Amino acid sequence: MLLVVPITFRQAAAFVARYHRHNKEPRGCKFAIGAVDEEGVLHGVAMAGRPVARSWDDGMTIEVNRTCTDGTHNANSFLYAACWRIAREMGYARAVTYTQGSETGVSLRAAGWRVIGERKARGSWRDSTTDELLRQMRDPAGNGGVPRVAWEVDHARR
Repeated sequence: MLLVVPITFRQAAAFVARYHRHNKEPRGCKFAIGAVDEEGVLHGVAMAGRPVARSWDDGMTIEVNRTCTDGTHNANSFLYAACWRIAREMGYARAVTYTQGSETGVSLRAAGWRVIGERKARGSWRDSTTDELLRQMRDPAGNGGVPRVAWEVDHARR
């Protein structure tokens, strides 16, 4: 049995650095949560913040920027569902996230999310940045070259 606990950005970032297979931690977040067992052992984290896409940053939409688990059964869907419950309580009307095109999205479907679009592979944000200061801050690998799938859950869905 898993339980939701609040965690700090640093705790979540450290977990992502240790376990995530293809992403670094986000630069910040509005909230971070953990999935712990009855003994308090952390098995997964989720970080939610402002949407990266400016068109979705309307003040009523939150993006789950990162989830990461140690492989514990159902932990990822548990975290996505918990993020949406928390976001709703905070007053958000919609939550969005992305998966890589090769991922099934089974955790999101189990948590009640739905596909809203597919994004073609593109270059990394770093490569497309002309401002040298921003360019130095961005991850050289990033998610460039990977097709993605956009997902959402909103009040009408849950």
